[in-house]
Amino acid sequence: MATVYDFTARRIDGQEQPLSDYAGQVLLIVNVASQCGFTPQYAGLEALWRKYRDRGLTVLGFPCNQFGAQEPGSEAEIAQFCSTRYDVTFPLFAKIEVNGPNAHPLYQHLKASAPGLLGSEAIKWNFTKFLVDRQGRVVSRHAPTTPPEALEREVEALL
Repeated sequence: MATVYDFTARRIDGQEQPLSDYAGQVLLIVNVASQCGFTPQYAGLEALWRKYRDRGLTVLGFPCNQFGAQEPGSEAEIAQFCSTRYDVTFPLFAKIEVNGPNAHPLYQHLKASAPGLLGSEAIKWNFTKFLVDRQGRVVSRHAPTTPPEALEREVEALL
């Protein structure tokens, strides 16, 4: 069975990033957007990253423009926005699709591994969160309405 470490994604700077580089870490993988009502969650994601990164947590942000066209900018614009507005230092990736026939293979795996409400695999909106254990297995999926700080206990248990 595949793990998240079997996938590669393009970083926001254009370089390919094997997710196997994160092997042994707990991952919080989130589809993000700059013009969403949940965009302030960048602050909570950054706070989790800063609090737990030395213990093995990595937050990975995947910009997506599939929900209300709320991530219309280029990778450079997204990186600038995240840096200046929310002081984001966790890894960001290039824009991807999370649903449909062009969904990134990583997101196909995440959705199949942790279906949402009533078994639906589709991502419903920006800031859906997947928590992955140190072995690369998806352990939980969290709705966009779940603030990052609400995941703290679960993150600590995996660390």
